[in-house]
Formats: sequence, C-alpha cells, structure tokens
Amino acid sequence: MELYCCQEHVEMALDEVVYECETYPVLTQVSEEKQLSTTCEYCRNVAIYLVGN
Repeated sequence: MELYCCQEHVEMALDEVVYECETYPVLTQVSEEKQLSTTCEYCRNVAIYLVGN
C-alpha cells in the first residue's frame, strides 16, 4: 500500500496504513521532480510525502 499525501493529511495517511496493513508505516519525502505531477490522495494539493509499508 502506498499513499501520496500533503503536509496537512500525513497523519491520516499514517493511520490508514497502520489500520489497513497492521504494520509500521514508512514515511518518505517525494522528490521535487515527482511533486510537480503528484497530488494528495485526500485533497488534490501537491503531495509532499509517500506513506507505505
């Protein structure tokens, strides 16, 4: 599971990964090149983080 999220929704994404996968989430920052075309899965702002397992 991978979720792209903005600064505002990072806590929601972390909680969702823990709930769905029952494992510790990994938080990584999205590269500047990828930020140009990637949006938050919750609000359509620029994605800053990738939350996965």
